[in-house]
Amino acid sequence: MTAVATPDAARLVFAAVAGLILLLILIIKFKVHAMISILIGAVGIGLMAGMPLSDIIGSVNEGIGNTLKGIALLVGLGSMFGAILEESGGAQTLAVTMVRKFGDEKAAWALGITGLVVAMPVFFDAGLIILIPLAFSLAKRTKRSVLYYVIPLLAGLAVGHAYIPPTPGPVLVATMLGVDLGWVILIGIFCGIFAMIAAGPIWGSICGKKYMIAVPEHVAQQADIDESKLPKFSTIVGIIMIPLLLIIANSVAKVVPALAGIQPVLAFLGEPFMALLLATIAAMYLLGTRHGYNNAQLEKIMTKSLEPTGMILLVTACGGVLRYMLQNSGLGDVIGNAVANASLPLVLVAFIVAALVRISVGSATVAMTMAAGIISAMPGLSALSPLYLACVTAAIAGGSTVCSHFNDSGFWLVKSLVGMDEKTTLKTWTIMETLVGVVGFLVALVISFFA
Repeated sequence: MTAVATPDAARLVFAAVAGLILLLILIIKFKVHAMISILIGAVGIGLMAGMPLSDIIGSVNEGIGNTLKGIALLVGLGSMFGAILEESGGAQTLAVTMVRKFGDEKAAWALGITGLVVAMPVFFDAGLIILIPLAFSLAKRTKRSVLYYVIPLLAGLAVGHAYIPPTPGPVLVATMLGVDLGWVILIGIFCGIFAMIAAGPIWGSICGKKYMIAVPEHVAQQADIDESKLPKFSTIVGIIMIPLLLIIANSVAKVVPALAGIQPVLAFLGEPFMALLLATIAAMYLLGTRHGYNNAQLEKIMTKSLEPTGMILLVTACGGVLRYMLQNSGLGDVIGNAVANASLPLVLVAFIVAALVRISVGSATVAMTMAAGIISAMPGLSALSPLYLACVTAAIAGGSTVCSHFNDSGFWLVKSLVGMDEKTTLKTWTIMETLVGVVGFLVALVISFFA
Protein backbone atom coordinates (compact mmCIF):
# COMPACT_ATOMS: atom_id res chain seq x y z
CA MET A 1 0.00 0.00 0.00
CA THR A 2 1.33 3.45 -0.88
CA ALA A 3 0.94 6.64 1.10
CA VAL A 4 -2.01 8.86 0.25
CA ALA A 5 -0.83 11.93 -1.62
CA THR A 6 -1.95 15.10 0.11
CA PRO A 7 -0.46 18.58 0.38
CA ASP A 8 -2.37 19.43 3.56
CA ALA A 9 0.37 18.92 6.16
CA ALA A 10 -1.57 20.90 8.76
CA ARG A 11 -4.49 18.50 8.53
CA LEU A 12 -2.15 15.53 8.88
CA VAL A 13 -0.50 16.99 11.97
CA PHE A 14 -3.89 17.76 13.50
CA ALA A 15 -5.01 14.19 12.79
CA ALA A 16 -1.89 12.74 14.43
CA VAL A 17 -2.13 14.91 17.55
CA ALA A 18 -5.89 14.44 17.93
CA GLY A 19 -5.66 10.68 17.39
CA LEU A 20 -2.90 10.25 19.94
CA ILE A 21 -4.68 12.45 22.48
CA LEU A 22 -7.86 10.40 21.96
CA LEU A 23 -5.83 7.23 22.55
CA LEU A 24 -4.35 8.54 25.78
CA ILE A 25 -7.70 9.80 27.08
CA LEU A 26 -9.30 6.42 26.47
CA ILE A 27 -6.55 4.65 28.42
CA ILE A 28 -6.01 7.16 31.23
CA LYS A 29 -9.47 8.66 31.80
CA PHE A 30 -11.86 5.92 30.76
CA LYS A 31 -9.63 2.90 31.51
CA VAL A 32 -10.30 1.36 28.10
CA HIS A 33 -8.01 -1.57 27.31
CA ALA A 34 -4.82 -0.54 25.50
CA MET A 35 -5.57 -2.73 22.47
CA ILE A 36 -8.98 -1.12 21.88
CA SER A 37 -7.63 2.37 22.61
CA ILE A 38 -4.72 2.09 20.17
CA LEU A 39 -6.99 0.67 17.46
CA ILE A 40 -9.57 3.46 17.92
CA GLY A 41 -6.81 6.08 17.92
CA ALA A 42 -5.25 4.67 14.74
CA VAL A 43 -8.57 4.50 12.88
CA GLY A 44 -9.37 8.01 14.11
CA ILE A 45 -6.09 9.27 12.68
CA GLY A 46 -6.94 7.75 9.31
CA LEU A 47 -10.43 9.28 9.26
CA MET A 48 -9.25 12.75 10.34
CA ALA A 49 -6.41 12.62 7.81
CA GLY A 50 -8.93 12.05 5.02
CA MET A 51 -7.78 8.59 4.02
CA PRO A 52 -10.18 6.58 1.82
CA LEU A 53 -12.09 4.05 3.91
CA SER A 54 -10.64 1.15 1.91
CA ASP A 55 -7.11 2.39 2.69
CA ILE A 56 -7.92 2.58 6.41
CA ILE A 57 -9.06 -1.06 6.37
CA GLY A 58 -5.99 -1.98 4.32
CA SER A 59 -3.68 -0.25 6.80
CA VAL A 60 -5.27 -2.12 9.71
CA ASN A 61 -4.82 -5.48 8.00
CA GLU A 62 -1.31 -4.60 6.87
CA GLY A 63 -0.27 -3.47 10.32
CA ILE A 64 -1.60 -6.55 12.09
CA GLY A 65 -0.24 -9.03 9.54
CA ASN A 66 3.23 -7.56 9.10
CA THR A 67 3.73 -7.02 12.83
CA LEU A 68 2.57 -10.41 14.05
CA LYS A 69 4.48 -12.37 11.44
CA GLY A 70 7.70 -10.94 12.87
CA ILE A 71 7.09 -11.54 16.58
CA ALA A 72 4.30 -14.08 17.18
CA LEU A 73 6.61 -17.12 17.16
CA LEU A 74 9.25 -15.32 19.20
CA VAL A 75 6.84 -14.28 21.95
CA GLY A 76 5.35 -17.77 22.13
CA LEU A 77 8.66 -19.63 22.16
CA GLY A 78 10.17 -17.12 24.57
CA SER A 79 7.27 -17.61 26.98
CA MET A 80 7.63 -21.41 26.92
CA PHE A 81 11.40 -21.19 27.31
CA GLY A 82 11.04 -18.86 30.28
CA ALA A 83 8.36 -21.02 31.90
CA ILE A 84 10.61 -24.09 31.88
CA LEU A 85 13.48 -22.04 33.32
CA GLU A 86 11.16 -20.71 36.02
CA GLU A 87 9.49 -24.03 36.92
CA SER A 88 12.74 -26.03 37.08
CA GLY A 89 14.41 -23.60 39.50
CA GLY A 90 16.90 -22.43 36.88
CA ALA A 91 16.45 -18.77 37.80
CA GLN A 92 17.15 -19.59 41.45
CA THR A 93 20.23 -21.56 40.43
CA LEU A 94 21.66 -18.48 38.74
CA ALA A 95 20.95 -16.27 41.73
CA VAL A 96 22.23 -18.65 44.41
CA THR A 97 25.42 -19.49 42.51
CA MET A 98 26.21 -15.88 41.67
CA VAL A 99 25.68 -14.74 45.27
CA ARG A 100 27.91 -17.53 46.56
CA LYS A 101 30.70 -16.62 44.12
CA PHE A 102 30.47 -12.87 44.78
CA GLY A 103 30.05 -13.19 48.55
CA ASP A 104 27.71 -11.26 50.84
CA GLU A 105 29.60 -7.98 50.47
CA LYS A 106 29.20 -7.96 46.69
CA ALA A 107 25.91 -9.85 46.57
CA ALA A 108 24.16 -6.74 45.24
CA TRP A 109 26.23 -7.01 42.05
CA ALA A 110 25.40 -10.70 41.78
CA LEU A 111 21.68 -10.00 42.09
CA GLY A 112 21.86 -7.24 39.46
CA ILE A 113 23.60 -9.50 36.96
CA THR A 114 21.25 -12.38 37.75
CA GLY A 115 18.18 -10.20 37.28
CA LEU A 116 19.49 -8.98 33.93
CA VAL A 117 20.05 -12.53 32.66
CA VAL A 118 16.83 -13.98 34.05
CA ALA A 119 14.61 -11.21 32.65
CA MET A 120 15.63 -12.04 29.08
CA PRO A 121 13.63 -15.30 28.95
CA VAL A 122 11.33 -14.73 31.98
CA PHE A 123 8.72 -11.97 32.35
CA PHE A 124 9.60 -9.21 34.85
CA ASP A 125 6.83 -10.04 37.34
CA ALA A 126 7.65 -13.76 37.38
CA GLY A 127 11.38 -13.12 37.72
CA LEU A 128 10.80 -10.78 40.66
CA ILE A 129 8.54 -13.19 42.53
CA ILE A 130 11.01 -16.06 41.98
CA LEU A 131 14.14 -14.18 43.04
CA ILE A 132 13.03 -11.74 45.72
CA PRO A 133 13.13 -14.40 48.48
CA LEU A 134 16.90 -14.63 47.95
CA ALA A 135 17.25 -10.86 48.39
CA PHE A 136 15.20 -11.11 51.60
CA SER A 137 17.33 -13.97 52.91
CA LEU A 138 20.50 -11.94 52.29
CA ALA A 139 19.04 -8.95 54.11
CA LYS A 140 18.03 -11.20 57.01
CA ARG A 141 21.53 -12.70 57.22
CA THR A 142 23.43 -9.41 56.95
CA LYS A 143 20.87 -7.36 58.97
CA ARG A 144 20.77 -4.71 56.25
CA SER A 145 17.84 -2.91 54.68
CA VAL A 146 16.19 -5.12 52.05
CA LEU A 147 16.62 -2.26 49.57
CA TYR A 148 20.36 -2.92 49.55
CA TYR A 149 19.65 -6.17 47.69
CA VAL A 150 16.19 -5.66 46.18
CA ILE A 151 17.04 -2.51 44.20
CA PRO A 152 19.94 -4.18 42.29
CA LEU A 153 17.69 -7.16 41.57
CA LEU A 154 14.94 -4.86 40.30
CA ALA A 155 17.41 -2.91 38.17
CA GLY A 156 18.73 -6.08 36.56
CA LEU A 157 15.22 -7.34 35.86
CA ALA A 158 14.18 -3.98 34.41
CA VAL A 159 17.23 -3.86 32.13
CA GLY A 160 16.82 -7.40 30.85
CA HIS A 161 13.10 -6.85 30.31
CA ALA A 162 13.48 -3.57 28.38
CA TYR A 163 16.73 -3.75 26.44
CA ILE A 164 17.65 -7.33 25.54
CA PRO A 165 15.80 -9.84 23.30
CA PRO A 166 14.18 -12.33 23.39
CA THR A 167 11.85 -10.34 25.69
CA PRO A 168 8.87 -9.07 23.65
CA GLY A 169 9.56 -5.31 23.95
CA PRO A 170 12.87 -5.01 22.10
CA VAL A 171 11.82 -7.76 19.67
CA LEU A 172 8.72 -5.72 18.80
CA VAL A 173 10.69 -2.49 18.29
CA ALA A 174 13.38 -4.24 16.23
CA THR A 175 10.73 -5.84 14.03
CA MET A 176 8.90 -2.57 13.42
CA LEU A 177 12.12 -0.68 12.67
CA GLY A 178 13.48 -3.50 10.51
CA VAL A 179 16.75 -3.84 12.42
CA ASP A 180 18.82 -7.01 12.76
CA LEU A 181 18.15 -8.64 16.13
CA GLY A 182 21.85 -9.43 16.61
CA TRP A 183 22.69 -5.73 16.72
CA VAL A 184 19.82 -5.11 19.13
CA ILE A 185 21.18 -7.78 21.48
CA LEU A 186 24.73 -6.38 21.36
CA ILE A 187 23.70 -2.75 21.89
CA GLY A 188 21.09 -3.77 24.46
CA ILE A 189 23.66 -5.67 26.53
CA PHE A 190 26.15 -2.80 26.31
CA CYS A 191 23.59 -0.14 27.31
CA GLY A 192 22.04 -2.45 29.86
CA ILE A 193 25.26 -3.13 31.74
CA PHE A 194 25.87 0.57 32.39
CA ALA A 195 22.21 1.09 33.31
CA MET A 196 22.23 -1.87 35.69
CA ILE A 197 25.39 -0.69 37.45
CA ALA A 198 24.10 2.85 37.97
CA ALA A 199 20.55 1.91 38.95
CA GLY A 200 21.44 -1.31 40.76
CA PRO A 201 24.46 -1.64 43.06
CA ILE A 202 25.20 2.10 43.18
CA TRP A 203 21.65 3.37 43.72
CA GLY A 204 20.80 0.32 45.83
CA SER A 205 23.66 1.10 48.20
CA ILE A 206 22.39 4.67 48.61
CA CYS A 207 18.81 3.51 49.20
CA GLY A 208 19.94 0.79 51.61
CA LYS A 209 21.74 3.34 53.78
CA LYS A 210 18.99 5.96 53.63
CA TYR A 211 15.89 3.79 54.13
CA MET A 212 15.86 0.92 56.61
CA ILE A 213 13.21 -1.47 55.29
CA ALA A 214 13.00 -4.66 57.35
CA VAL A 215 12.41 -8.12 55.92
CA PRO A 216 8.64 -8.79 55.81
CA GLU A 217 7.52 -10.91 58.78
CA HIS A 218 6.03 -13.71 56.70
CA VAL A 219 9.34 -14.03 54.82
CA ALA A 220 11.56 -13.91 57.89
CA GLN A 221 10.16 -17.26 59.07
CA GLN A 222 10.68 -19.07 55.76
CA ALA A 223 13.40 -21.66 55.31
CA ASP A 224 16.31 -20.95 52.97
CA ILE A 225 16.33 -22.33 49.42
CA ASP A 226 17.23 -26.02 49.14
CA GLU A 227 20.11 -25.86 46.67
CA SER A 228 20.35 -29.66 46.30
CA LYS A 229 17.16 -29.71 44.22
CA LEU A 230 18.26 -27.00 41.77
CA PRO A 231 19.72 -27.68 38.29
CA LYS A 232 23.39 -27.01 37.57
CA PHE A 233 24.60 -23.46 37.02
CA SER A 234 26.54 -24.37 33.86
CA THR A 235 23.45 -25.99 32.36
CA ILE A 236 21.34 -22.88 32.91
CA VAL A 237 23.95 -20.51 31.49
CA GLY A 238 24.50 -22.78 28.49
CA ILE A 239 20.81 -22.96 27.65
CA ILE A 240 20.27 -19.19 27.99
CA MET A 241 23.29 -18.50 25.78
CA ILE A 242 22.04 -20.72 22.91
CA PRO A 243 19.69 -18.17 21.30
CA LEU A 244 21.89 -15.16 22.05
CA LEU A 245 25.03 -16.69 20.53
CA LEU A 246 23.26 -18.08 17.47
CA ILE A 247 21.55 -14.76 16.68
CA ILE A 248 24.78 -12.79 17.21
CA ALA A 249 26.79 -15.29 15.12
CA ASN A 250 24.33 -14.82 12.27
CA SER A 251 24.77 -11.03 12.43
CA VAL A 252 28.57 -11.29 12.56
CA ALA A 253 28.68 -13.72 9.64
CA LYS A 254 26.95 -11.15 7.44
CA VAL A 255 29.83 -8.69 7.76
CA VAL A 256 32.89 -10.98 8.20
CA PRO A 257 34.12 -12.34 4.82
CA ALA A 258 35.97 -15.25 6.47
CA LEU A 259 32.63 -16.69 7.58
CA ALA A 260 31.06 -16.56 4.11
CA GLY A 261 31.34 -20.32 3.67
CA ILE A 262 29.19 -21.14 6.69
CA GLN A 263 27.00 -18.05 6.50
CA PRO A 264 23.96 -19.94 5.11
CA VAL A 265 24.10 -22.40 8.02
CA LEU A 266 24.51 -19.60 10.57
CA ALA A 267 21.68 -17.68 8.89
CA PHE A 268 19.42 -20.71 9.34
CA LEU A 269 20.41 -21.45 12.93
CA GLY A 270 20.56 -17.75 13.83
CA GLU A 271 17.10 -16.92 12.53
CA PRO A 272 15.50 -15.74 15.81
CA PHE A 273 12.63 -18.23 15.84
CA MET A 274 14.99 -21.12 15.03
CA ALA A 275 17.48 -20.07 17.73
CA LEU A 276 14.69 -19.86 20.31
CA LEU A 277 13.20 -23.17 19.16
CA LEU A 278 16.54 -24.91 19.69
CA ALA A 279 16.90 -23.31 23.13
CA THR A 280 13.38 -24.36 24.09
CA ILE A 281 14.01 -27.96 22.99
CA ALA A 282 17.26 -28.01 24.99
CA ALA A 283 15.41 -26.64 28.04
CA MET A 284 12.65 -29.23 27.65
CA TYR A 285 15.19 -32.04 27.79
CA LEU A 286 17.88 -30.73 30.15
CA LEU A 287 15.60 -28.93 32.63
CA GLY A 288 12.46 -30.97 32.07
CA THR A 289 12.93 -34.60 31.12
CA ARG A 290 16.24 -35.04 32.95
CA HIS A 291 14.77 -33.48 36.10
CA GLY A 292 11.83 -35.84 36.32
CA TYR A 293 9.15 -33.99 34.34
CA ASN A 294 7.14 -36.19 31.99
CA ASN A 295 5.76 -35.00 28.65
CA ALA A 296 2.30 -34.30 30.07
CA GLN A 297 3.74 -32.08 32.81
CA LEU A 298 5.93 -30.20 30.34
CA GLU A 299 2.98 -29.69 28.02
CA LYS A 300 0.94 -28.24 30.89
CA ILE A 301 3.75 -25.86 31.91
CA MET A 302 4.26 -24.64 28.34
CA THR A 303 0.56 -24.27 27.61
CA LYS A 304 0.02 -22.20 30.76
CA SER A 305 2.95 -19.97 29.79
CA LEU A 306 1.09 -18.89 26.66
CA GLU A 307 -1.85 -17.41 28.60
CA PRO A 308 -0.39 -13.89 29.00
CA THR A 309 0.96 -13.75 25.43
CA GLY A 310 -2.44 -13.02 23.89
CA MET A 311 -2.59 -9.53 25.39
CA ILE A 312 1.02 -8.82 24.45
CA LEU A 313 0.52 -9.89 20.84
CA LEU A 314 -2.74 -7.98 20.37
CA VAL A 315 -1.40 -4.74 21.87
CA THR A 316 1.70 -5.13 19.72
CA ALA A 317 -0.35 -5.81 16.59
CA CYS A 318 -2.39 -2.65 17.20
CA GLY A 319 0.89 -0.77 17.50
CA GLY A 320 1.66 -2.03 14.02
CA VAL A 321 -1.70 -0.65 12.88
CA LEU A 322 -0.74 2.76 14.30
CA ARG A 323 2.56 2.59 12.41
CA TYR A 324 0.97 1.81 9.03
CA MET A 325 -1.82 4.34 9.52
CA LEU A 326 0.77 7.07 10.11
CA GLN A 327 2.86 5.86 7.19
CA ASN A 328 0.09 5.32 4.63
CA SER A 329 -1.69 8.59 5.39
CA GLY A 330 1.47 10.57 4.70
CA LEU A 331 1.93 11.52 8.34
CA GLY A 332 5.23 9.67 8.47
CA ASP A 333 6.72 12.03 5.90
CA VAL A 334 5.46 15.06 7.82
CA ILE A 335 6.88 13.77 11.11
CA GLY A 336 10.16 12.84 9.44
CA ASN A 337 10.53 16.28 7.85
CA ALA A 338 9.71 17.98 11.16
CA VAL A 339 12.41 15.95 12.92
CA ALA A 340 14.92 16.72 10.17
CA ASN A 341 14.15 20.45 10.29
CA ALA A 342 14.46 20.45 14.08
CA SER A 343 17.96 18.95 13.73
CA LEU A 344 17.29 16.54 16.59
CA PRO A 345 18.95 13.12 16.55
CA LEU A 346 16.43 10.37 15.86
CA VAL A 347 17.73 8.58 18.96
CA LEU A 348 16.67 11.56 21.10
CA VAL A 349 13.28 11.84 19.42
CA ALA A 350 12.65 8.13 20.01
CA PHE A 351 13.49 8.46 23.70
CA ILE A 352 11.27 11.52 24.20
CA VAL A 353 8.26 9.96 22.46
CA ALA A 354 8.53 6.73 24.46
CA ALA A 355 9.06 8.62 27.73
CA LEU A 356 6.00 10.84 27.21
CA VAL A 357 3.78 7.83 26.58
CA ARG A 358 5.30 5.93 29.51
CA ILE A 359 4.67 8.82 31.92
CA SER A 360 1.12 9.28 30.64
CA VAL A 361 -0.03 5.68 30.35
CA GLY A 362 2.28 3.78 32.70
CA SER A 363 2.65 0.69 30.52
CA ALA A 364 6.13 0.04 29.15
CA THR A 365 4.64 -2.23 26.47
CA VAL A 366 2.27 0.49 25.25
CA ALA A 367 5.08 3.07 25.34
CA MET A 368 7.32 0.86 23.21
CA THR A 369 4.47 0.04 20.85
CA MET A 370 3.43 3.64 20.25
CA ALA A 371 6.97 4.99 20.01
CA ALA A 372 8.00 2.25 17.57
CA GLY A 373 4.87 2.90 15.51
CA ILE A 374 5.61 6.62 15.24
CA ILE A 375 9.33 6.27 14.55
CA SER A 376 8.95 3.40 12.06
CA ALA A 377 6.50 5.49 10.00
CA MET A 378 9.26 8.01 9.23
CA PRO A 379 10.84 7.77 5.78
CA GLY A 380 14.47 6.88 5.21
CA LEU A 381 14.93 4.36 8.02
CA SER A 382 16.22 1.73 5.60
CA ALA A 383 19.13 4.04 4.73
CA LEU A 384 20.34 4.11 8.34
CA SER A 385 22.95 1.62 9.52
CA PRO A 386 21.90 -1.40 11.61
CA LEU A 387 24.05 -0.06 14.45
CA TYR A 388 22.21 3.27 14.46
CA LEU A 389 18.81 1.59 14.34
CA ALA A 390 19.84 -0.62 17.25
CA CYS A 391 20.64 2.57 19.18
CA VAL A 392 17.17 3.91 18.33
CA THR A 393 15.71 0.65 19.65
CA ALA A 394 17.66 1.06 22.90
CA ALA A 395 16.48 4.69 23.17
CA ILE A 396 12.84 3.57 22.89
CA ALA A 397 13.52 0.95 25.56
CA GLY A 398 15.01 3.64 27.81
CA GLY A 399 12.10 6.02 27.32
CA SER A 400 9.58 3.28 28.05
CA THR A 401 11.27 2.56 31.40
CA VAL A 402 11.53 5.99 33.03
CA CYS A 403 9.31 7.48 35.71
CA SER A 404 7.27 4.50 36.90
CA HIS A 405 4.60 5.90 39.23
CA PHE A 406 1.00 5.35 40.34
CA ASN A 407 -0.30 4.36 36.88
CA ASP A 408 2.22 1.52 36.51
CA SER A 409 1.34 -1.94 37.83
CA GLY A 410 5.03 -2.55 38.52
CA PHE A 411 5.02 0.30 41.04
CA TRP A 412 2.30 -1.38 43.12
CA LEU A 413 3.81 -4.85 42.78
CA VAL A 414 7.17 -3.66 44.16
CA LYS A 415 5.50 -1.60 46.89
CA SER A 416 3.50 -4.58 48.15
CA LEU A 417 6.27 -7.19 47.88
CA VAL A 418 8.91 -5.06 49.61
CA GLY A 419 6.52 -3.56 52.16
CA MET A 420 7.08 0.15 51.46
CA ASP A 421 4.68 3.08 51.54
CA GLU A 422 3.96 5.07 48.37
CA LYS A 423 6.34 7.90 49.23
CA THR A 424 9.32 5.59 49.79
CA THR A 425 8.48 3.62 46.64
CA LEU A 426 8.59 6.86 44.63
CA LYS A 427 11.93 7.79 46.18
CA THR A 428 13.51 4.39 45.50
CA TRP A 429 11.81 2.34 42.77
CA THR A 430 10.75 5.30 40.60
CA ILE A 431 14.23 6.84 40.65
CA MET A 432 15.75 3.41 39.93
CA GLU A 433 13.51 2.97 36.86
CA THR A 434 14.41 6.47 35.67
CA LEU A 435 18.12 5.73 36.06
CA VAL A 436 17.71 2.52 34.05
CA GLY A 437 16.03 4.44 31.24
CA VAL A 438 18.20 7.56 31.20
CA VAL A 439 21.59 5.85 31.55
CA GLY A 440 20.73 3.27 28.89
CA PHE A 441 19.57 6.04 26.56
CA LEU A 442 22.70 8.15 27.12
CA VAL A 443 24.94 5.19 26.28
CA ALA A 444 22.88 4.56 23.12
CA LEU A 445 23.12 8.25 22.19
CA VAL A 446 26.91 8.22 22.52
CA ILE A 447 27.21 5.05 20.41
CA SER A 448 24.92 6.55 17.75
CA PHE A 449 27.41 9.35 17.12
CA PHE A 450 29.83 6.73 15.76
CA ALA A 451 27.24 4.65 13.87
